[in-house]
Amino acid sequence: MDRRSFNRRLLAGSAAAAAGVTSLSIPSASAADTAETAPLGKAPAGGRVRHLKLYAQKLPDGRLGYGLRKGEPTVPGPLIELVEGDTLHIEFENLLDVPASLHPHGVDYDIASDGTKLNRSHVPAGGARTYTWRTHAPGRREDGTWRPGSAGYWHYHDHVVGTDHGTGGIRKGLYGPLVVRREGDILPDKQFTVVFNDMTINNRPADDPPEFRAVIGDRVEIVMITHGEFYHTFHMHGHRWADNRTGLLEGPDDVSRVIDNKITGPADSFGFQIIAGEGVGAGAWMYHCHVQSHSDMGMAGLFLVAKPDGTIPGYDPHDHG
Repeated sequence: MDRRSFNRRLLAGSAAAAAGVTSLSIPSASAADTAETAPLGKAPAGGRVRHLKLYAQKLPDGRLGYGLRKGEPTVPGPLIELVEGDTLHIEFENLLDVPASLHPHGVDYDIASDGTKLNRSHVPAGGARTYTWRTHAPGRREDGTWRPGSAGYWHYHDHVVGTDHGTGGIRKGLYGPLVVRREGDILPDKQFTVVFNDMTINNRPADDPPEFRAVIGDRVEIVMITHGEFYHTFHMHGHRWADNRTGLLEGPDDVSRVIDNKITGPADSFGFQIIAGEGVGAGAWMYHCHVQSHSDMGMAGLFLVAKPDGTIPGYDPHDHG
């Protein structure tokens, strides 16, 4: 799906366990309404009430994942995307043989949607529950202080499997990305999620890391999340971004630091947009943890930027199969 048609759907998904994107498309109430409120390529106004079904399931290889449909779990789980002011009701069904849950970062929710066993907001094996997430735009509080909005690159995860903190669930892949836009935010053409989980990338073997593909000139969005016991550094070759909420400079006077490497610890998340191959061309560009021992142990993958004819300079798929 062309991500610039965001105004024609409500939620986006990212199959970040491998190259490629899955999506959940939900038609809006009125094409005329969305055309007025959402210029092409920018996030529309928030305020919608949205609904989503999500399942916790076991993969054939023993990993655990969230999926939009029964029998189709992914690691990471599907990317959930909202706009400030939106409310999302998630009908969550636990298809595992142990209790599980859904706990979000960055959004608003009441105690019944916390997703923990300690306050009984989890879901028993074979059970179901509706979790509600709300978002808000920035504004001034009654006491005059400023309340920040919900916009940002966040994530969700299990908080029950293995321990009361979901340690077993997270280790096996029960996590996913959550993006909250601000009205007018620029939308990408492609989205990919990278999760440094202990010493893995997206819970994949060291000899089979995720590869992400784009064509030169694509606007690509990376959502980066860290789980597990270690601190890492995320580095991308050939591409840079601004160290702020969106990863984009707002203009010539924006003093945000431009970086290509960022330290990230357990439960940290951030994101950014880049133009694939901008200033450097097509190629097999590496991304990796820049802690040397971590990259030596396999925490490295490729961002494959193709020419318009589909060729990728310096890339032989037989070397990476």
